[in-house]
Amino acid sequence: MRAVLLLLMVLGIAACGSPGSAEQSRTSAVLRWGGDAEGGAPFVEADPGDPTKVRGFDVDLAETIANGLGRRAQFTQVAWASIEQSVARGDFDVGMSGLEDRAELRARFAVSVPYYEFREVLAVRPADSLHVRSLADLAGKRVATLGSTMAYRLLLEAQQQHRVIPVSYDDDVHPYTDLLEGRVDAVLLDHVIAERALRRTPGFVIQPTVVARGHYVAVFPRERAALRDSADAVLIARMRDGTLATIFRSWGVWDDAQATYQRQLLARVDSAGGAFGTSSREAAATSVLAYAPSLVRAAAITLGISVAAMLLAVVLGGAIAAGRIYGHSLTRGLLTTYVEIVRGTPVLLQLFVLYYGLSAFVKLPALLAAILGLGLNYAAYESEIYRSALQAIPRLQLEAARTLGLSEWQVFRLVRGPQAFRLALAPMTNDFVALLKDSSLVSVITVVELTKQTAIYATNVGSWLVPGLLCAALYLALSLPLSRLARRLEARWHV
Repeated sequence: MRAVLLLLMVLGIAACGSPGSAEQSRTSAVLRWGGDAEGGAPFVEADPGDPTKVRGFDVDLAETIANGLGRRAQFTQVAWASIEQSVARGDFDVGMSGLEDRAELRARFAVSVPYYEFREVLAVRPADSLHVRSLADLAGKRVATLGSTMAYRLLLEAQQQHRVIPVSYDDDVHPYTDLLEGRVDAVLLDHVIAERALRRTPGFVIQPTVVARGHYVAVFPRERAALRDSADAVLIARMRDGTLATIFRSWGVWDDAQATYQRQLLARVDSAGGAFGTSSREAAATSVLAYAPSLVRAAAITLGISVAAMLLAVVLGGAIAAGRIYGHSLTRGLLTTYVEIVRGTPVLLQLFVLYYGLSAFVKLPALLAAILGLGLNYAAYESEIYRSALQAIPRLQLEAARTLGLSEWQVFRLVRGPQAFRLALAPMTNDFVALLKDSSLVSVITVVELTKQTAIYATNVGSWLVPGLLCAALYLALSLPLSRLARRLEARWHV
């Protein structure tokens, strides 16, 4: 009997452990990798034939690594700026999507052998191609690039040395369209991106001068260095047998410079005895103080945009509210339509339409478009606050004022307006605080405000903790004084 019980216990333990073991087996058979399909080809893009799948040379490389490890590649979509943070969180095993090799990245992650060498190149309009060869030739000029990239850091250095004006974008399409439209004077980006853009929107010139060189890498969690080493072995083997060259050729990103780079890399590997030597992880610490001036300047831009947009919203909102109450039927109908359309569509879409959609007719400066976009959007909300406040005044007071012989303007100025303002003050304050936070959306039209500058800081240091806390403190420092002032005014005018 005792033997039978022992046998049942063993079988029970085996049955309980079986699902876990099966799950572990399934997990180990998959190489989870993350990338951003919004970045587009030739890195990662949605397959036009089947949008549920992705394609690109990073996709092919991920599958090559997975096959070499005896696994199956499994893609996870993540925003490009968040890939590193997602790797650190363990959302997937490896991040690959045109990630640039840099010292601070190696300090936090297990970084693969640099599998591709890119060149930072300038794109200019044909009329400027003869006299713009380097960043030194762009003093006082606006140069576009992607934020949180090697190119952006180069432009920040050029800003100090040559008075270049960096313009940060969230995508790699609009820098080139804005170049053709004259909004910027040049674009500095990877030659891979520049050549793709030239095929998509011809009309600019890629200068042959190489501003700088960088490398694309795969990023693994720091504790997964063994997996990184195995992936390195696969990548190096595929370099030797020509598989990587075949992949790059198929995506049109292979040239003599790339062939030279791979030969030099393999020579380094051979001289090191077969190991690339990626275990060294030294990087200089990034000081909070180094970013403080940029954050303060960005906070000032945020405050300036918010104040200007709120002033526009208050004036226009008041006019809309008055028109809907005192105007004739056609005026009321048009203003109601405006309010419903603006409140029913995202402010982000409105910013895109103002800045990019109207560029064929009027090219608004980014700062002006940001103020107009936020001001016009919040005017619709302010108008509803003012209309409700005006309608909340008792009709008997209005009739009494008219009986005393006051004109409608005098009734509004002396009776209705002051009381409505007191009623509207609290929601107006709330709207300004909301607008202050919504100003973070203007980064999509190249305005580097507080949140965008914080995102750049967080990407460079590899953590959102300290940058996020600093950003939150600055937003609170901007919004709390206004809230306190509003409460004091409410208390003073309380009836």
